[in-house]
Amino acid sequence: MLYHLLYSFRESFHALQVFRYITFRSLGAGLTSLLICLALGPRFIAMLKGKQYGQQIRDDGPQSHLKKSGTPTMGGILILLAVTVSTLLWSDLANPYIWVVLGSMLSFGFIGWLDDYKKIKEANSKGLSERAKMLLQTLFATVVIGVLFLVLGHDTHLNVPFFREFSPDLHFFYWVFAWLVIVGSSNAVNLTDGLDGLAIGPIMSTALTFGIFAYLAGNIKLAEYLYIPHVKDAGELSILCASIVCSGMGFLWFNTYPAMVFMGDVGALALGAALGTMAVITQNEIVLALVGGIFVLEATSVITQRISYKLTKKRVFRMAPIHHHFELSGWAEPQVTVRFWIISLVLAMLGLATLKLR
Repeated sequence: MLYHLLYSFRESFHALQVFRYITFRSLGAGLTSLLICLALGPRFIAMLKGKQYGQQIRDDGPQSHLKKSGTPTMGGILILLAVTVSTLLWSDLANPYIWVVLGSMLSFGFIGWLDDYKKIKEANSKGLSERAKMLLQTLFATVVIGVLFLVLGHDTHLNVPFFREFSPDLHFFYWVFAWLVIVGSSNAVNLTDGLDGLAIGPIMSTALTFGIFAYLAGNIKLAEYLYIPHVKDAGELSILCASIVCSGMGFLWFNTYPAMVFMGDVGALALGAALGTMAVITQNEIVLALVGGIFVLEATSVITQRISYKLTKKRVFRMAPIHHHFELSGWAEPQVTVRFWIISLVLAMLGLATLKLR
């Protein structure tokens, strides 16, 4: 809204020309989302406490987590509010990709809210059934993918890093692949959200990386120079990515150990879907698996644990997701969190390195 309102006066006030630059508006959106989280955080947490929206802790988890029972959850609502408001204020609202990613994020956030609310209402840690959750995720992901391919004419070629000339056309199978990326990313981020501050760190580093990728993909000269797919108008997504990064910083102020509030499924499912959707739009799905390696590791550990126990009645890890395995192996919770952050930053740098290794 600010972009459309102020940029229209650029002829009268030359300084307003700065609003044409995505980099400037990304900084503005980032600062806005940060301030929203910091300003509203204390009141929002107090409201959650007043409504007794406390986290339900698994009885079979690490015993040190039992003391967290009752800590306010659904903190992801604050992140979604900050991201949505700042994006709408600073982005070009005529850009269809902004609406696609916001729609993906908020629809998956609705699923997470239903899950969180059910846990609180029924006073257990189960929430929505896996079937109900998957059905809703499939429904919303299919709508997002349909808009991208049927309305916006999105390319169905798979961009493979390290291979300049190899870009196979998946045709209809790209729909299935895109569904896997969006739904898989959403659930993987949700599985990572198990320790204070753990998930928000990799979310920020991944969003920052994809903000760069979106900016480069939207610039035809840079895209051609780097041999990456040019996606017209994708650069505007850098503003949304900056909002995610900085709202994550604001949320971390309250979510760092010992956490005053938890993100909940409402935040984790939503932000994971947003990252997955941006990966599909910029055609960097494979890079997402690298940059979001922490999320992949967490999801893989759960799948491995389930398969192993079903087939052999033996567990590969002391507990899954794998962050609990390290806790039960003697790592303190802040150690697990910070070490996973470090790995995530390294993976983000490796992801950016693929830009030159083509």
